[in-house]
Amino acid sequence: MFDIFQYGFIVRGLEAGVIAALTAPLIGIFLVLRRYALIADTLAHVSLAGIAVGLLSGIHPTVAALAAAVLASLGIERLRIGKKVYGESALALFLSGSLALAIVLLSMGRGTGANITSYLFGSIVTVSATDVAVMFGLGILILAAVTAFYKELVFIAFDEDAAMVSGIPARAINALLIVLTALAVSLSIPIVGILLVSALLVIPAVTAFLFRKSFIATIFIAEIVSLSSVIAGIFVSFYFNLSTGGTIVLIMLGFFLLTLTLTRRR
Repeated sequence: MFDIFQYGFIVRGLEAGVIAALTAPLIGIFLVLRRYALIADTLAHVSLAGIAVGLLSGIHPTVAALAAAVLASLGIERLRIGKKVYGESALALFLSGSLALAIVLLSMGRGTGANITSYLFGSIVTVSATDVAVMFGLGILILAAVTAFYKELVFIAFDEDAAMVSGIPARAINALLIVLTALAVSLSIPIVGILLVSALLVIPAVTAFLFRKSFIATIFIAEIVSLSSVIAGIFVSFYFNLSTGGTIVLIMLGFFLLTLTLTRRR
């Protein structure tokens, strides 16, 4: 069983997977509480446009995706604050617009069709040492930000109006959360792919909330579900020659259904 570790791409994939698995639920918890889970899908499609720009211009696709997601996250938050466009409408605008841009850009280039598949569905085979280093840096940044602003993030997640009355800079914290979401999305793409990236942020959090524990305990449960699913998914996909991203998400859904069944009986 442990002969899997003799392959360099598997080791890099596991390293990247562990980083993504530990980071995504930290943001997903707050997105689920804010009923803002759709933003993960939106930023994933924006990242696809960034990847297309990167593939055509020679910029590292991960860096291009990160830049595009962060800029889009700030634009979405600006529209939300201005109240000129409703939150869900702003997400739809960015999602459809970025997807259309990505399709046009990819049609302009040649030889990128095969490359884009790994970004759409995730592939540990294509994860490079540079990707792992970038993901590690982003993971540390996300962890540091959540730790530093933990109380503010929790307060706003449960009651934004009360947080504003208490003197918490709600707009700044909301902007921070959406930027951290962009970082988490970009970080998770190499593992589960653009089409499934929202699952890595949302499913562990939704599963953890079913236990109805304290907030800290909920975070730990989400981390366990996420980490177990990613590691098991990588092993299963390797030995059965399956898609890594799809396998990881199906295992996560299995955890959710099992938890739902057990908590209903209890």
